[in-house]
Amino acid sequence: MKSMIKDAAILFAITLISGLLLGVVYEVTKEPIAVQKALRKNKACKEVFQEAVDFRALELSVPETLEAGEKAAAAINGVSEAVSEDGAVLGYVLDITTHEGYNGDIQFTMGIKMDGTVNGISLLSIAETPGLGMKAEDVLKPQFAGKKVGLFAYTKTGAATPDQIDAISGATITTNALVNGVNTGLDFFKTELGGGKNE
Repeated sequence: MKSMIKDAAILFAITLISGLLLGVVYEVTKEPIAVQKALRKNKACKEVFQEAVDFRALELSVPETLEAGEKAAAAINGVSEAVSEDGAVLGYVLDITTHEGYNGDIQFTMGIKMDGTVNGISLLSIAETPGLGMKAEDVLKPQFAGKKVGLFAYTKTGAATPDQIDAISGATITTNALVNGVNTGLDFFKTELGGGKNE
């Protein structure tokens, strides 16, 4: 009996000390991690809106349009105003996660000007198949920049119009995921941010 109590006390002490050490490590690393995360986000914002000098986060209100239990193809995680040196709003940077990637979620930022032109996208997190879906950075990303369209569609036969995105050969799932993610951003811009109403 004494042995059991002793073993339990030792186990409790080890657990308590481990918990305290983890708490200390968390507190020590929390601020540097937050700083690095903010720097990565600012870099991604700057990549899709180079002419902006500041980015102001907005309160996000995503409409509930899905039936219970249904998962959206993509989600808007955050919105920032891209602001010029004189304080004018140049457009928005949307933080988007698409859930349709071949190997899971793909997270990216998307810059969109006030007139609805896609300024560009910046991939934040992607884990697609090497040699196929991972070509998104080189093949898909440049195709969105500088285009003003209602919605994008992908094609396997070569893009012939501005709204067409040339699919990555052998990686149509990745292509479809990014196209749907960007289209979610365009739709959010029009419906929730009042985009294109002054056109």
